[in-house]
Amino acid sequence: MALRLRAVWLWAPVVAYMAFIFGLSSIDRPPDLPAGMSDKAGHLLLYFGLSALLVRALTGGWRARVTPLLACLAVVIATMYGVTDEIHQNFVPPRQMDAWDVSADAAGASLAALGCYAVSRFRL
Repeated sequence: MALRLRAVWLWAPVVAYMAFIFGLSSIDRPPDLPAGMSDKAGHLLLYFGLSALLVRALTGGWRARVTPLLACLAVVIATMYGVTDEIHQNFVPPRQMDAWDVSADAAGASLAALGCYAVSRFRL
């Protein structure tokens, strides 16, 4: 039972965050970003957060050691979710798929995973 509770504690934020992204992609006109922030910067920030939560879940918590393999896995999962999100968005009129959005998603995911890895290396 404790193992199941720990899994929920680690993975529920990831699922909730993915649902939040899915919800944003489901509306025909997403909320305006703060002044001066581009759509690509918004994607970068959203997927930065997703990747950080994925690193946390994959490693077993914020204080756990982040290996290069787990950091890369977080980037792959976040980027693949970005791809599926763009496909989903294509079915929401008038929105459309954009490969540059996926590039911004991958950049944000990579920055977060690299940051988590760096913090892990210096802390331990």
